[in-house]
Amino acid sequence: MTQPPQPPQPQPQEGNPYAQDKPATDQPQPGYGYPQQQPGQPPQQQYSPFPQQQGPGGFAPAPPASSGGGNPALGILAGVVAALILAWAYGAIMKATEHEIGYAAIGVGFVVGLVVGKVGGRNAVLPVLAAVISLAAVYLGQITGIAMYLGDMANISFVTALTDHFSSINSAWKEAADFKEYAFIVVGAFAAFGSAKKAAS
Repeated sequence: MTQPPQPPQPQPQEGNPYAQDKPATDQPQPGYGYPQQQPGQPPQQQYSPFPQQQGPGGFAPAPPASSGGGNPALGILAGVVAALILAWAYGAIMKATEHEIGYAAIGVGFVVGLVVGKVGGRNAVLPVLAAVISLAAVYLGQITGIAMYLGDMANISFVTALTDHFSSINSAWKEAADFKEYAFIVVGAFAAFGSAKKAAS
């Protein structure tokens, strides 16, 4: 009995009897979410949701330096000018009322600190200097008030009384000042310290 002819079997490739022919593709298979690249074209840059910015040398640019603003030297100068004006005003109030006003020392300190902080900006030394300037302003204001009062009595200007009779005026201020007066002066210095820090923030 004659056997039917058998179909031709595929020839093994490179000694592997189980290898089968695979369809050749000229184009690479595109990946998920990326466009297909055509042959002969430069590779396309993959999409990234984060922007890539590079500065000189391939590194990311440095963030801009933050500045506290203000001018410390100008802040001190502005505080001294404000202290002189406030000292004269304080002295004029003392002359008009004919007695010392302790609460005015707190107002002087607050205004001096506000001016120093606004003009000088953030600086660790400025609040301390504002407190010192406030102490000097309150002292000079009280001395000026006594000089104005004595100048009216002697019929001379308060500048003449202050320059020619400073030792006598200073002695009178020491005799008139009590613990409460000193306490107001210290509180005024603390007010200058706090307002300078708050104004610069």
